[in-house]
Amino acid sequence: MAVQTLEAPRLRRRYLDEIVPALVSEFRYKNAMQVPGIEKIVLNIGLGEAITNARAIDAAVADLKQITGQAPIVIRAKRSVAAFKLREGMPIAVKVTLRGRRMYEFLDKLVNVALPRIRDFRGVDTKAFDGHGNYTLGLREQLVFPEIDYDKIDKLRGLEVCIVTTASTDAEGQSMLAAFGMPFRKS
Repeated sequence: MAVQTLEAPRLRRRYLDEIVPALVSEFRYKNAMQVPGIEKIVLNIGLGEAITNARAIDAAVADLKQITGQAPIVIRAKRSVAAFKLREGMPIAVKVTLRGRRMYEFLDKLVNVALPRIRDFRGVDTKAFDGHGNYTLGLREQLVFPEIDYDKIDKLRGLEVCIVTTASTDAEGQSMLAAFGMPFRKS
């Protein structure tokens, strides 16, 4: 029986071979271990409609599972809010956290396939960094991902993509994500 070895994802190899040396020279790091990396990517779909439509959670779970290849978890309300007719324990969102191989494959798909499919796309905003090098991107619809079939969805849902990095500043995070191919808007 032959042992099958998995090759590292394309962006992981690019990070090690090209991005680390470029960031070491750009930010004058003394050690390659100081170079920021991507820790995880979190995808989140908020479902305010789940209060009245119980099938919304199932549809969102199916969409996220198709997009990421990983089963998402259901987020439940922590407290009741009478104004929103929300009770504690009701499902209100779904999220999935990607690390390792799936994280790099998703980032590759996001940058090279999904973002270019957005109509009138001019790049992502550079102001969406949080001050610590993490980047959050909101997508208006799940149809930008090729796995989602237009005929099989019940409703367009937006999703939030949060890229958590080990960068200590926004400049480091932006430079690293730009090297990965993130199409930042020229301001």
